[in-house]
Amino acid sequence: MTNAYESIAQGLQEAIDLNNGNDIAAKTHRLESVDVAELRRNLGLTQMEFASKFCISVSTLRHWERGDRTPHGPALALLNVVAKEPQAVMRALA
Repeated sequence: MTNAYESIAQGLQEAIDLNNGNDIAAKTHRLESVDVAELRRNLGLTQMEFASKFCISVSTLRHWERGDRTPHGPALALLNVVAKEPQAVMRALA
């Protein structure tokens, strides 16, 4: 029980330190934001085509493009990969 508590306490302290802008020992990864509308236009895809190809709802895509919402988590990771290697992603999802 003590090991579990210590592990949770350490993680909580690291989260607090990170939030306060302090350096922490854990590795953190922050993905770059993606201009989804520009990415879609660069690929020459309509909203329907882009949403279908990358398994994103058209409604969500429209919110991203308008700036009402921003992609995060796995969606942001996917969009970063699409931005860097679009053909590889399209081949993998075909």
